[in-house]
Amino acid sequence: MTVSRVLRGASGFSEATREKVLQEVERTGYLPNRLAAAFGPAGTSTLIGVCVPRLTSPLFGSVLEALNLTLARLGYQTMIGSHNQLPEEEEIWLRTLASWKPAAVVLASRVHTPGTVKLLRDMAVPVAEIWDLTTKPIDLAIGFSHYDNGQEMARCVTSAGRRKIGYVGALGSRNTSGRLRYHGFVAGLAETGLTLMAEEILQDQPGFYAGYYGTETMLARRGDLDAIYFHDDEMAIGGLAYLARIGLKAPQDIGVAGWGGMEAASILPRRLTTTAIPTTRLGKTAAEALVSRLRGDPVDEVTIIQTRLVPGSTI
Repeated sequence: MTVSRVLRGASGFSEATREKVLQEVERTGYLPNRLAAAFGPAGTSTLIGVCVPRLTSPLFGSVLEALNLTLARLGYQTMIGSHNQLPEEEEIWLRTLASWKPAAVVLASRVHTPGTVKLLRDMAVPVAEIWDLTTKPIDLAIGFSHYDNGQEMARCVTSAGRRKIGYVGALGSRNTSGRLRYHGFVAGLAETGLTLMAEEILQDQPGFYAGYYGTETMLARRGDLDAIYFHDDEMAIGGLAYLARIGLKAPQDIGVAGWGGMEAASILPRRLTTTAIPTTRLGKTAAEALVSRLRGDPVDEVTIIQTRLVPGSTI
């Protein structure tokens, strides 16, 4: 029983006992049976399911890394999946996860099917909704407002004197956090009596090339724009590449703003105007809050992660 408590990261033993157990683990090469733990008595599972929109996103990759490292340090393992911005796929993933008897669940979304909500209630485990903040979580919420990010960027763009503004987005048919930023941006423009002069919202996944040809298509329709707001930094970089191809410079000829504070933007000749997201802090905070809930410690139901607008020099 003492060995079990040590290996689960529990309490009720001295440091000397812990060291003795770990030395014996090292000597014997012992590996715990995690499958047995997952199907053991209530409260013994160390498996935590994590579902994000895209595994290929550099931002979600950073969140996942921080989550995984923090949970591992605290004695838990992750089972990771993605839902591709489709609530129905999230429900399918969750039904598969439920058969493994997880200790808790992390969902990088706040829009769920009724089936997902019911299943989470039936599972009766801690749930952390991360990324886009909801003030009425199923259990815990850790994130920030994408709507506010968009609104804040609109104020930045208009304060620079831009008036003929366009938007290039992605995943147009899906209910994404990017759509919330778009709506926040439109609301921010309205504060100064402005509306979007043009927009190109693609069905494609966001990326460099999507930003490139989205910019090309929009400017072919409306060539007098003086600023463009992009779904994220990768699309903004693609847009800058197209502008360079046709001989336009940012910010002299046209302003450019992105979102995410992605590493790829760090090699640009000018610092991109963007919103920096503290992905590592978000992942670490979410993991610690979830483990606190599992251990019965007090934890805030809603935790706001502060983002930062980077004025840059492309607006």
